[in-house]
Amino acid sequence: MKKKNNILIVGGTGFIGYHLANKCIQKNWKVTSVSAHQPKKKRFNKKIEYLICDITKKNDIKKKIGDNFDYLVNLGGYVDHSNKKKTYQSHYIGVKNLAKFFLFKNLKSFVQLGSGGEYADCESPHKETNKGSPVSTYYRSKLLATLHLKKLFQKKKFPATILRLYQAYGPRQDVNRLIPIVIKNCLQNKKFDCSEGKQFRDFVYIDDVVNIILKTLKNKNSKGKIFNVGSGKPIKVKKLIETINNKIKKGYPQYGKIKLRKDEKIKVFPSINRSKKILKWQPKISIQSGLTKTIQYYKKND
Repeated sequence: MKKKNNILIVGGTGFIGYHLANKCIQKNWKVTSVSAHQPKKKRFNKKIEYLICDITKKNDIKKKIGDNFDYLVNLGGYVDHSNKKKTYQSHYIGVKNLAKFFLFKNLKSFVQLGSGGEYADCESPHKETNKGSPVSTYYRSKLLATLHLKKLFQKKKFPATILRLYQAYGPRQDVNRLIPIVIKNCLQNKKFDCSEGKQFRDFVYIDDVVNIILKTLKNKNSKGKIFNVGSGKPIKVKKLIETINNKIKKGYPQYGKIKLRKDEKIKVFPSINRSKKILKWQPKISIQSGLTKTIQYYKKND
């Protein structure tokens, strides 16, 4: 009988973790989630084994996490970036601890979810060869984790891959990101404050994000490399808001009420040529289709 694939998802109770875990269960994989808290009701799955563990503490990892996993995907981290110490600990020290624990454990693949923010002031489209110097604690911690994992691959062939994600969206996302915030306000027919919306951003649907993670796990040529994860087709934020507004036919966006930061880049988006070439991946869900699916979810669960 063929052995089941065994995956550990750090941050498995989050938005991306939930969708990744569900897809792995559909494939008949054994799924274990590690996070600081139990899952919210909307993201609970009885087929997942949930472990509560603080990855910033080496002893906690040793006590609570087994070592018989084929794959590890790290989606974890402190969500509220206002506490700089916690942000640094969870997004950098936690990654170092996980990598050290699994260094000689026969792991086939360690996928680290990075961020497009690691490119900092680099001009878009961002390429994986660009080197940024992020100012914020969050992006700097992400970059330190990337550099650490790349070094481990170079020196000890640790099977790490970094996926630098841009804006993911889709059903079951918490209402603390642009798309769900706009959808909720429109569904409730409210006035809501927005920027002028002149900035361009890149949005990628959750199913496409899960797809690239799974492709990365199985691709031997992905090890030691960075890959951008986005649509590669930036959309003007005002157009995005108008599209949602028109689909729902309710809501009153108040443009220009929120001022852009002085250092805010107008265009932020990736080149996804490396992901296409090496991973044979490209997004399948258009922004129109993705928004329709996401709106349908929030209509049913408002």
